[in-house]
Amino acid sequence: MVDYGDVVKNSNTVFLGLRDISEHSRFTPSKQGVNTVELPKERTAIAALASIMSIRMLGLFMILPVFSVYATQLTGATATLIGITLGIYGLTQAIFQIPFGILSDYIGRKPVIFCGLLILIIGSVICALSHSIYIVMIGRALQGAGAIGSTVLALVADLTRDTSRGKAMAFIGLAIGFSFTVAMIAGPVLNHWFHLSGIFWVTALLALMGILLLTIVPTPLKPLKTSEKIGAKFSSLLRNTQILRLNYGIFSLHIILTALFIAIPILLSREMGLSESHQIILYVLVLILSFMAALPLIMVAERKRQLKPIFVSAVVLIAIAQLSLCFLHHLIAITAFLLFVFFTAFTVLEALLPSLISKVAPVQNKGAAMGLYSSSQFFGIFAGGSIGGWVFSHWQLTGVFAFCAAIAVLWCIIAIFTRTPQYLSTLVFPLQWDEKYYQALSQLPGVAEVATVSSENLVYVKIDKKKISEPELRKAINGGNLLAV
Repeated sequence: MVDYGDVVKNSNTVFLGLRDISEHSRFTPSKQGVNTVELPKERTAIAALASIMSIRMLGLFMILPVFSVYATQLTGATATLIGITLGIYGLTQAIFQIPFGILSDYIGRKPVIFCGLLILIIGSVICALSHSIYIVMIGRALQGAGAIGSTVLALVADLTRDTSRGKAMAFIGLAIGFSFTVAMIAGPVLNHWFHLSGIFWVTALLALMGILLLTIVPTPLKPLKTSEKIGAKFSSLLRNTQILRLNYGIFSLHIILTALFIAIPILLSREMGLSESHQIILYVLVLILSFMAALPLIMVAERKRQLKPIFVSAVVLIAIAQLSLCFLHHLIAITAFLLFVFFTAFTVLEALLPSLISKVAPVQNKGAAMGLYSSSQFFGIFAGGSIGGWVFSHWQLTGVFAFCAAIAVLWCIIAIFTRTPQYLSTLVFPLQWDEKYYQALSQLPGVAEVATVSSENLVYVKIDKKKISEPELRKAINGGNLLAV
């Protein structure tokens, strides 16, 4: 068997993009994959990219607990327009996630991330300087046009080993969940001292910090290219029922989140009469406790291979919380408890969904798959803001909670039928066999996927190590007798 290091030294294989490795990032040829970096660099990359995602989402989340109340001071504001403005960045995110994800497959991840953060800065400055709901709406749309979520997730996958990729994706999701917790606390504080414009200025500053962090992220090899056309890529992804279920899941999670935060700030301030300081205390207690409750569940899901049971349980908790709010939102103690339940489940799902999508995404369509996933997430934000604002203008708080409950119940039904994800590792071999050999390889027990990339002169093999061990497969391939495995 010739491992990847031997391929580099002993074969005539040409590795596209090898010349593009940055001087501060040395890639390690390994059994696990070609786009991995040394362990210290891998950890640096994960930490930097998690920070970029979390501080970017922090800026976007901070307006959630205050916007529906204080945006009424903007010229021309109505309940419906406030909802649209709150969610419109999700629409532009949904529109641009897929093109940005595909673009990153061709020109590289880091240039796309840089441009997305720059667009976020421009949109935030427009919002900060505006006093009209319509101009703020335009600025929010620009904020969303910097759609880099799918590209960041694809870059994480590029820079991590298969043995640590699931943990890295979970860490990214956990960082986003933590940023949400911080945002729910920081938003009211910043609004108290600097008003809505201050939140937008801080968002611009955070995006600038993201650009600075990007400079320490290693530059990977050029992403895998295939001869498959864009239409064929998305056609295959849209036929993948597992990916469709997960995309619906992230859509549902964020439609509920955004619609809920049209109602919650109004419930706390107008219905319950809580002051800003009391609201901040409530958010601090609920969110910190929910984050602490979610952490062990996330760890068990990944380490004990209990992803599906914990995933489904979290969805059920979301539905229970929304149904209960329909009838019990007049009681502050019960409302606080139901918010704790919701945020615990939300944090778990925000961490697990990226890990799940990374496990089922095809090797060669990684950027496109992440683009579809992120588009679903942000389209949910737009739908939640727009529909939630309209529902509130007609049926008030109870109507919003009922709408969220209906979405959650439907998600429960879909989640129950989601298959338990496979835990796969990817091995890389030199492209040197004929088509019949690959067919035999793909039919072996434990081999889930075989992808040949002629432009890279490599073949990628995804295996379940519980069904076939890596040494067994490598020994069989080295001996030229696959059927003996």
